[in-house]
Amino acid sequence: MTESDLREIELAISQLSDEELVKFRTWFAEFDAINWDRQFETDVTAGRLDALADKALQDLGKGKCTDL
Repeated sequence: MTESDLREIELAISQLSDEELVKFRTWFAEFDAINWDRQFETDVTAGRLDALADKALQDLGKGKCTDL
Protein backbone atom coordinates (compact mmCIF):
# COMPACT_ATOMS: atom_id res chain seq x y z
CA MET A 1 0.00 0.00 0.00
CA THR A 2 1.36 3.37 -0.91
CA GLU A 3 1.08 6.57 1.08
CA SER A 4 -1.29 7.82 -1.62
CA ASP A 5 -3.56 4.80 -1.01
CA LEU A 6 -3.55 5.55 2.70
CA ARG A 7 -4.50 9.19 2.07
CA GLU A 8 -7.40 8.04 -0.11
CA ILE A 9 -8.65 5.75 2.66
CA GLU A 10 -8.32 8.54 5.24
CA LEU A 11 -10.23 10.90 2.97
CA ALA A 12 -12.98 8.35 2.37
CA ILE A 13 -13.34 7.73 6.11
CA SER A 14 -13.45 11.45 6.86
CA GLN A 15 -16.39 11.81 4.48
CA LEU A 16 -18.55 9.10 6.06
CA SER A 17 -21.88 10.07 7.55
CA ASP A 18 -22.41 9.56 11.27
CA GLU A 19 -24.33 6.34 10.58
CA GLU A 20 -21.67 5.05 8.18
CA LEU A 21 -18.95 5.93 10.70
CA VAL A 22 -20.70 3.86 13.39
CA LYS A 23 -20.83 0.90 10.99
CA PHE A 24 -17.19 1.40 10.02
CA ARG A 25 -16.08 1.57 13.67
CA THR A 26 -17.95 -1.64 14.44
CA TRP A 27 -16.44 -3.41 11.44
CA PHE A 28 -12.93 -2.13 12.20
CA ALA A 29 -13.10 -3.09 15.87
CA GLU A 30 -14.01 -6.67 14.88
CA PHE A 31 -11.37 -6.72 12.13
CA ASP A 32 -8.70 -5.41 14.50
CA ALA A 33 -9.63 -7.90 17.25
CA ILE A 34 -9.39 -10.83 14.85
CA ASN A 35 -5.97 -9.69 13.65
CA TRP A 36 -4.76 -9.06 17.22
CA ASP A 37 -5.89 -12.55 18.26
CA ARG A 38 -4.13 -14.07 15.26
CA GLN A 39 -0.88 -12.25 16.07
CA PHE A 40 -1.14 -13.23 19.74
CA GLU A 41 -1.57 -16.90 18.81
CA THR A 42 1.41 -16.66 16.46
CA ASP A 43 3.54 -15.12 19.21
CA VAL A 44 2.46 -17.77 21.73
CA THR A 45 3.21 -20.61 19.31
CA ALA A 46 6.62 -19.11 18.50
CA GLY A 47 7.46 -18.85 22.22
CA ARG A 48 7.79 -15.05 22.14
CA LEU A 49 5.80 -14.71 25.36
CA ASP A 50 7.47 -17.51 27.31
CA ALA A 51 9.82 -15.19 29.21
CA LEU A 52 6.92 -12.97 30.26
CA ALA A 53 4.90 -15.96 31.41
CA ASP A 54 7.87 -17.33 33.35
CA LYS A 55 8.39 -13.96 35.07
CA ALA A 56 4.69 -13.73 35.96
CA LEU A 57 4.75 -17.23 37.47
CA GLN A 58 7.88 -16.37 39.45
CA ASP A 59 6.23 -13.22 40.78
CA LEU A 60 3.11 -15.20 41.68
CA GLY A 61 5.22 -17.75 43.54
CA LYS A 62 6.93 -14.94 45.48
CA GLY A 63 3.58 -13.42 46.47
CA LYS A 64 4.14 -10.29 44.38
CA CYS A 65 0.71 -10.48 42.77
CA THR A 66 -2.65 -9.20 43.96
CA ASP A 67 -6.06 -10.66 43.19
CA LEU A 68 -8.22 -8.72 40.80
